[in-house]
Amino acid sequence: MIWYKLGKLILKYRLILCSLLLAATIGMALVASRIQLSYEFSKAIPTDHPAYIDYQLFKAQFGEEGNLLLLGIQSDQFFSLPFFQSYQHLQKTIRGISGVEDVWSVAGALQLKKDTASEKMKALPVFADSIHSQDALDSAVAILHNSPFYKDLFYNPATKVYLMGVRIDKSLLNSKERNRVVEDVVKNAEAFELLHQTDVRMSGLPLVRTVMSTRIAKEMQLFLVLSVILSALILLFFFRSFSAMLLSMGVVAMGVIWSVATMVLLGYKITILNALIPPLIVVIGIPNCIYFLNKYHLEYKKSGNQQDALINMMGKMGVVTLFCNIAAAIGFAVFALTSSVVLKEFGIVAGINIMVLFVISFLFIPAVLSFLKPPKRRHIRYLENPLLNRWLMRVEKWVFVHPKTIYVVTAIVILLSVAGMLRLKTVGYIVDDLPKKDLLYQDLKFFEQHFGGVMPLEIVVDTKKKGGVTRKLSNLQKIDSLIVYLNALPEVGKCIALTEGLKLLRQAYYEGDSAMYDLPNEFDLAFLVSYLRPAKDSSSKANNLSKVLAGFTDSTRQKARISVTIADVGTARLPVLIEKVRQKADSIFNRDSLETQSATAEARAPRTADITLTGTSVTFVEGSRYIINGLKESIFWAFLLIALTMLYLFRSWRILLCSLIPNIVPLIITAGVMGWVGVPLKPSTVLVFSVALGIAIDVTIRFLINYKQELPQHQFRPVATVKQTIQHAGISIIYTSLVLVAGFVVFCFSGFGGTQSLGWLTSLTLLVSMITNLILLPMLLVATSKKNN
Repeated sequence: MIWYKLGKLILKYRLILCSLLLAATIGMALVASRIQLSYEFSKAIPTDHPAYIDYQLFKAQFGEEGNLLLLGIQSDQFFSLPFFQSYQHLQKTIRGISGVEDVWSVAGALQLKKDTASEKMKALPVFADSIHSQDALDSAVAILHNSPFYKDLFYNPATKVYLMGVRIDKSLLNSKERNRVVEDVVKNAEAFELLHQTDVRMSGLPLVRTVMSTRIAKEMQLFLVLSVILSALILLFFFRSFSAMLLSMGVVAMGVIWSVATMVLLGYKITILNALIPPLIVVIGIPNCIYFLNKYHLEYKKSGNQQDALINMMGKMGVVTLFCNIAAAIGFAVFALTSSVVLKEFGIVAGINIMVLFVISFLFIPAVLSFLKPPKRRHIRYLENPLLNRWLMRVEKWVFVHPKTIYVVTAIVILLSVAGMLRLKTVGYIVDDLPKKDLLYQDLKFFEQHFGGVMPLEIVVDTKKKGGVTRKLSNLQKIDSLIVYLNALPEVGKCIALTEGLKLLRQAYYEGDSAMYDLPNEFDLAFLVSYLRPAKDSSSKANNLSKVLAGFTDSTRQKARISVTIADVGTARLPVLIEKVRQKADSIFNRDSLETQSATAEARAPRTADITLTGTSVTFVEGSRYIINGLKESIFWAFLLIALTMLYLFRSWRILLCSLIPNIVPLIITAGVMGWVGVPLKPSTVLVFSVALGIAIDVTIRFLINYKQELPQHQFRPVATVKQTIQHAGISIIYTSLVLVAGFVVFCFSGFGGTQSLGWLTSLTLLVSMITNLILLPMLLVATSKKNN
């Protein structure tokens, strides 16, 4: 009876409550206006994870490794004078953009010249700033081709692809300024592309992150508008009432404002995941409105008294809507139990605001309805929808006339789904969310094809002694051996390390002979010691090479860095590749220790070096693994908490069993469909299960509470009560399910594959859930009841 009392209080103080709610919403709107877009990489792993700690330590010692934007051009005419002059101009223009630290390309290649007088190496540009003849250009090209250092690094001679690397200021990578810098680079590249009618391929993490963040902002607005328009049209079609439609839009609008304001108050920013929350609030909020309006119309049709209808609406639907929202909130809030920052933020904001939606709905809908005129005949005509009623009669016939057939069909579908589940694979890619036809994705594959990849992998060799990198030739030789191994792997691009610079230095010492491009031996080092530092040249860009190579040891020269670019091979192959590299590195640097591993502690040879693999590729693998494991745990917690909620609500193990089966079957079917159509398990698809479970259980609660309320009126006869419940609850269940399905279908228009999967997989689950709750649930209630009449 408490809900009836609350209903009377709300109607009594409706003006005060509405005023307070609107005032609070205006205040939250002011807070929401301060929302910001996140420009950082999503923190998929917790800050105490070893992979995260290694990555932060690497950045502290060597700087950010994901600040290179790549431009690629494939052309037979690259070294024709007009084309190359234009390319030089492009490089100069890009270098002049504020926020660009440096530009590396063929046009900026350097050659080392031995100065015997000063016993120093001078770094001189291969190509002069102004080249006026084809002969001069051809001579410079010959010098370039004579240097193995640049081959497969700045150009691929076999395919005639030339690469430009734009190094962006590290301090701008996680700020809005990054977008401005990237956009300026892209504009200049597109102008060059238009001028020469040749494709300029673009990739690299700064570009990927910029494109992703820009699309997130646009899609958030698009989905919000689409979900509002679609929901408004569906409500108008159902209720034939502008007032009911506008009332519902008011509820979800307040819900959206509160959800965005919650992000601001908690210090969160918009990411690819929590950008989905505002449209989700619209999708989840509309069923609240349908439940209340449907019950209001039913009660008004019975009594003809608006006041009584409103009180009965709140008395009967208050508990239903509360527990429906609790179940939905659990489906999202369980993500807060994971240690992944991005999932935690999503779960907290979504869980809180689904409950806020209930409060808004319970206060605002009856208060506003009380100010409006009673519904007219045309507004409640949908309750007698002949088409839906005929379908509900068929459902009733299936339940009571063909139960065995339904059980057999359900068993067959489950078996087929289980077979599909066995085909499921767990795999994800760094640019997994981009469609295969997307230009950014195609450009990434272009760089993988011609240069081995663009995804950073960093190998840090700790020699455990200060100066250990350069003082012991054996350590340099081991680094070179590892690079030879890495360069032979098909998934790996050309590696850069201090040893490559020493090879270039040796070649320069021997008058530029390319046959001398090799690691200096002890004999060479005796002569090269005075040439190890290039001469200072403050008048030009000639110090680029020395600056680059200086970044491949730490300040004490105890640690050496090997920078590798790899292909985006996915989370299935990447851990295998990383482990293979780790084992090879260990066998090279710690061979004696490995050979004596089985010996006693006293006889065991000490490890001479520690090997650490880090970078964006490693953190991505660990992050994906961590998120998927966290999501699997969240499904368990969602299932457990929702089961406890159902047990508390109905106080019956029989009802609990009957309620869970119709909601487990849709999840099994969805997983089976994923297996059969080849959709892999990845963060965006695993997310579906706990979200869909939390939302789909709403239909079950709606049906069971209606069944429980109808049971005494039919002398506790299950068959008669189930028939009546199908007729009374069926229409609102169908309407609500269709609204939810339509709301999630909106996400299928996303430019991100993960969001598309969330859309159609959740829609499929909710559609199947509607069918199982209208057919399987009534059958189970009758079959497990002591009375079968």
